[in-house]
Amino acid sequence: MTLSRFVTKNAFRNKRRSILTILSIAFSLLLLTLMMTIWRAFYMDEGSAESAERLVVRHRVSLTFSLPSYYREKIRAVPGVVAVVPISWFGGVYKDQKPENFFAQFGTDPEEFFKVFRDIQMPEEQQTAWRRDRQGVIVDDSLAKKYGWKLGDRIVLQGTIYPVDLELYVRGIFTSYPDNKSVYFNTKYVEEAVSFFKGQAGTFSILVASPGDVSLVASTVDDMFHNSPQPTKSESEKAFGLEFVAMLGNVKAFILMICSAVLFATLLVSANTMAMSIRERTKEVAVLKTLGFTRQNVLGLFVSEAVALALMGGLMGVGLAYLLIGAVSHSPYMSFYNMKVTPGMWAMALMISGLVGLVSSVIPSYHASEINIVDGLRHIG
Repeated sequence: MTLSRFVTKNAFRNKRRSILTILSIAFSLLLLTLMMTIWRAFYMDEGSAESAERLVVRHRVSLTFSLPSYYREKIRAVPGVVAVVPISWFGGVYKDQKPENFFAQFGTDPEEFFKVFRDIQMPEEQQTAWRRDRQGVIVDDSLAKKYGWKLGDRIVLQGTIYPVDLELYVRGIFTSYPDNKSVYFNTKYVEEAVSFFKGQAGTFSILVASPGDVSLVASTVDDMFHNSPQPTKSESEKAFGLEFVAMLGNVKAFILMICSAVLFATLLVSANTMAMSIRERTKEVAVLKTLGFTRQNVLGLFVSEAVALALMGGLMGVGLAYLLIGAVSHSPYMSFYNMKVTPGMWAMALMISGLVGLVSSVIPSYHASEINIVDGLRHIG
């Protein structure tokens, strides 16, 4: 019998206990991987290279307040600004109020939209068709696939914030990474239908010359409108997205607390399993030593068993997390975040599970390796 076969046999000597241990570790690693994925999506994912050169200008008080549209030309005159485009949330209903039919809808300026959002790709002829049609709309390719939209199709968005229903026609299907699950239409269509919306913009998106200009342009814009009735807050696209996360509370502390609790619970489960397993095999340890096994051999056997069980649980947990996150990332409320289990997360989760097995088994394994042959053979239990 090979050493690996011997370890596997002993690891599943008590099948019920071993399976429960693997499931416990798998559930813990599932939670841990979910937390790591959320952390990466919220705080580590920088988005596209082009997004690092973009700023978002909004009302300093709240997103519920609009900005005057004439701010656009003043912002355009700031040194370092390449292009400026208004982005206004519409918030209409497509088909019904079901969550699966929710997606972001924005009014903007087709003439300058692609100058700011250079990472959004769409054929030139479709861009031209969108500019020429006041009722035109461009849609994300994932939404087009989901709803079966094709060029020329009619889309009706029922107004909830604004008292108007938009009758739009698909003039372009764009691609972006990550998918932004959004549609964009000409904001002048809403201005013509809703008088109080005319001359207003929800936010302005700015493209600057280089990432180094972001902070300078942001401070210049905010200083320009500091004493105006509608003061602004300018921030990077990444910081703007994190403000929505901050509405949930101290997410960082919450994630760290959950990760700490998961690791502690996993260690306790694994340590308890190993302590019980080794205690039951005291006589066996004595027999192994009688056959010539050294202390190092005994220590290695028990540690290997614990690490093997932990790795099995870790692999199962990360696999389940991969499937779960794949499903969650397609939900309408999480589609704006680039949530995925990367190869690095697989490696980290498996490394953590292996370390849990190692750390939890060292002390009981060491005590087992120190058992005297005579005392071990006399042991009753």
